Amino acid sequence: MNITITARKTSVRDSFKERIDRKLAKLDRFFDDSANAIVTVTNEGDRETVEVTIQSRGMFYRAEKTTSDRFDSLEAVVDSLFRQIVKNKNKLGKRLRDTAFDAANVEVGEEQESEAPEYAVKRVKRFALRPMDVEEAILQMNMVGHEFFVFLNAETNEINVVYKRHNGTYGILEPTVG
Repeated sequence: MNITITARKTSVRDSFKERIDRKLAKLDRFFDDSANAIVTVTNEGDRETVEVTIQSRGMFYRAEKTTSDRFDSLEAVVDSLFRQIVKNKNKLGKRLRDTAFDAANVEVGEEQESEAPEYAVKRVKRFALRPMDVEEAILQMNMVGHEFFVFLNAETNEINVVYKRHNGTYGILEPTVG
């Protein structure tokens, strides 16, 4: 796993970098060598925030924790990531087993009652997209009181999403191929 460490409003000592390497090495068994981990360490007063984002094969795993000690934050983040990864792998494995079981039953000709899917869509919303810039999209999002807003970016002519982050700032999701 490739690890990139970024420090904001603080510096990261070599001992903490080594701790990050050791902790994230526990997650290596879930990923191949092409996986990328981005670790951001932020200090705001007496609060230490550690954020880790792991990207592998189009999947993203992210966790963030703020405590008074960056070592405690790192521990909590790695635990959270481990739970996310295991939960995702279990769901994927269950889905693959169920699909294989259903396919075997179809070949034999047996009918089986299927369970309701775990991610059932309850509502579909359709809306017209009109070109707008990012600032206007943020204003629209705030006007409707949502946490995110889908819009057609006037500069790139692509569908983007703006969202409100936990710390009150805004983010934008831009699609890429690959």
